Amino acid sequence: MGRVFLVELGGRAYRCRFCNSPLALADDVLSKSFNCHQGRAFLFSKVVNVTVGGEEERLMLTGMHTVEDVFCCCCGQILGWKYVAAHDKSQKYKEGKFVLERWRIMEEVTEDFNLEAHPGSSDVENP
Repeated sequence: MGRVFLVELGGRAYRCRFCNSPLALADDVLSKSFNCHQGRAFLFSKVVNVTVGGEEERLMLTGMHTVEDVFCCCCGQILGWKYVAAHDKSQKYKEGKFVLERWRIMEEVTEDFNLEAHPGSSDVENP
């Protein structure tokens, strides 16, 4: 196997929970209201640093779809799937989009975002 070259993302991103590889920008989230067999999932317009499996027909809650499983190119963990084709006209908007299962990804905390309180500040109101 050859060397893996990762695409780095500038901005707030989602990463593989298992190896921390960058996967998608937060700006590329189309929907956070998708569901999968293990809980919540996000629909993305594009992702990077992934490989896809073979096409297969899969019956989902919204009907029959042609999909490809999506894997992290670094650690090989399955992350979700890509919609190749939707058989129902109302589902055509999903074609070419990616679904990543929420529990398999994590949102990157940027250095600009600091959870520590500034000295002298408080969340408690003074009486």
